[in-house]
Amino acid sequence: MELAVISGKGGTGKSSITSAFATMNRQVVLADCDVDAANLHIIMNPDIEETQVYIAGEKAVIDQDKCTGCRLCEEYCRFDAISSINGICIVDEISCDGCKLCARLCPSKAIEMVPNDKSRMHSGSFRNGKMVYGRLEPGEENSGKLVAMVRSKAREISEREGLDTILIDAPPGIGCALISSISGVSDLLIVTEPSISAKSDLNRTLELLENYSSKKYVVINKYDLSPDLTTEVEELCKIYDVSVIGKIPFDRVVVDAMVNRKSIIEFNPDSVVSIELKKIWNTINSYKY
Repeated sequence: MELAVISGKGGTGKSSITSAFATMNRQVVLADCDVDAANLHIIMNPDIEETQVYIAGEKAVIDQDKCTGCRLCEEYCRFDAISSINGICIVDEISCDGCKLCARLCPSKAIEMVPNDKSRMHSGSFRNGKMVYGRLEPGEENSGKLVAMVRSKAREISEREGLDTILIDAPPGIGCALISSISGVSDLLIVTEPSISAKSDLNRTLELLENYSSKKYVVINKYDLSPDLTTEVEELCKIYDVSVIGKIPFDRVVVDAMVNRKSIIEFNPDSVVSIELKKIWNTINSYKY
């Protein structure tokens, strides 16, 4: 089984639920595909066994010995990545889009394009199996490609170690990185919450997934904060013919678990939240047969 846990918006509890599934005594391969804001490694604390450099495009670098201070690059940079301070042109790495226009325009050939190579993909072992995660450096792009690298590595480890369950913590939203995270997975668990914004994002997510053949389920987290909106979310799921397989109550113990760098299953296995998560996990696995 390759299960991707997704959400239309951030903050729904997607990573907390994924970490709980990863610590239910089964050896798994855990892939954190939220490369723009990876955080599962903070909870899982894996022993890093391999690190790979990820090249995310290029950035401009100015050779100050060659630069004549004509500021032509600054004038034409549509990303406002180049500024002049005391006659010296400086490139803001985060703002630079790597379009190469400045390098082409520079009359003194003072600008060189160099690889963006600060992003990394890490893999190793954690207490319940193996883990892979990517960390995209601020300002570096093509997160969908890094996600594809993480998933490919997770599948490689799964085959090598004989671990038949891959858990994917996908990025929020419905963009390129999400598509890269969920393509070809067997199961999709959509985590939502009873709020107007979450309901709107859930609608967009369900619409996106209509043409996906993966088995789909919905979990409503913190459902008791707004019973009326929870009912509206359930009605929306009926329209798309997707089952709500669990409703998790709000409980401060989930936050306490994260602060202690543990999943809720590890921190308090007998809590109401843990019991509901075990039921959800068993429901997902029952659909395999």
